[in-house]
Amino acid sequence: MAPHRPIKILAVSDFVDSTLKDKITDKTLEPPDLIISCGDLPPEYLSFLRDRLDRPLFYVKGNHDIRYTEKNLMGCRNIHARIVKYNCLKILGLEGSMWYNGGQNQYTDKQIGRIIMGTWFPMLINKGIDIVVTHAPPRHIHDAQDRCHMGFDSFVKLIKKRNPGCLIHGHIHKLFENNDDRTTIVGRTRVINACGHTMIEV
Repeated sequence: MAPHRPIKILAVSDFVDSTLKDKITDKTLEPPDLIISCGDLPPEYLSFLRDRLDRPLFYVKGNHDIRYTEKNLMGCRNIHARIVKYNCLKILGLEGSMWYNGGQNQYTDKQIGRIIMGTWFPMLINKGIDIVVTHAPPRHIHDAQDRCHMGFDSFVKLIKKRNPGCLIHGHIHKLFENNDDRTTIVGRTRVINACGHTMIEV
């Protein structure tokens, strides 16, 4: 039996990346198998990626995503609090940021913990998860100290208990030279900041 080839994921988050748009328009981007959005992006941009690349697009909402509807995100799939499958991958999505002013898509750590608890049985049925897609990072991993940009302790617990191969997040704006600069290894999990765009192989 031939080995599985790596699955290429285009992960995007937080701002419209003109270099990515240029690569897509010029057809110089290496085609991904799947597109994942970690939030805080205009719905028109996600629709552009979905249409131009003609690949499935899974997303979670960020704390600034207040215009998302089924109509303006046609063909894109909201995976918040769900486990979805792409080929052999089992992917869990968790939207939003830490609660800081009562706006949309904001949660306390306790609230996010309850949402994660609600996915325990699907995780059991699916024999675990391979990728976690979030907007906010885990606490003390890529996060900041102000209330808005703090990560969730519940994500740290999820990593320790379920050992996903990747946790892909946004929310923390930063420029990166390469994928290694975006990545922190926690146990067996790669925690990756998708700010802008990055290509991930799993």
